Amino acid sequence: MKILILGGFLGSGKTSVVIQLAKYILGSNPENKTKVVILENEIGEVSIDDKLLRGSGYEVANMFSGCVCCTMAGELVIGLHNIIRDFNPELIIMEATGVAYPDNIRETIEQSLPDADCSITCITDAKRWKRLFRPMEMLLKGQLDAADVILINKTDLVDGDTLDEVEASIRTFNDMAQYFRISAAEPIDTAVFEAVLGIEQRSFK
Repeated sequence: MKILILGGFLGSGKTSVVIQLAKYILGSNPENKTKVVILENEIGEVSIDDKLLRGSGYEVANMFSGCVCCTMAGELVIGLHNIIRDFNPELIIMEATGVAYPDNIRETIEQSLPDADCSITCITDAKRWKRLFRPMEMLLKGQLDAADVILINKTDLVDGDTLDEVEASIRTFNDMAQYFRISAAEPIDTAVFEAVLGIEQRSFK
């Protein structure tokens, strides 16, 4: 079973990416739907359209009462075991709260589910990066430094020079991840989703 943690600061575009990712997985083979559970932990943000996703063969679980990387770690473990028992999914996509540290979530998951293939994709906001960098530097570093894939979102809202500066700044936190520049307001290239899902994405097609 694969668990994909989607991290990123508030308003970076995580939900938009999740919806496109879910459609990509479903659209690749609509007659053989993969069991996918989407676990939300966005505090105070608009949740994913449950009806849309459930109508496409997905289950959506919501955890709005706290942050799973700290106060809700125990609840996360219980919730994951319940999801596995009830749905036996091939993939769990976890949209973490915008103030979470994804690596802490992965550590909690791996302690409870050592056989799970757990990866982190972090989404950043090209438009607001420079404004957020100084006041939120430690949080941004904590979100980015363990990411396997980093998506620089909202590229349509900045010019090329600014985008280059933003990517160079982000790379000071993590230069080992795979990087992709995207605009979630438009269709995201399938190569991005293949990287996010990793080599095991073939089992979802």
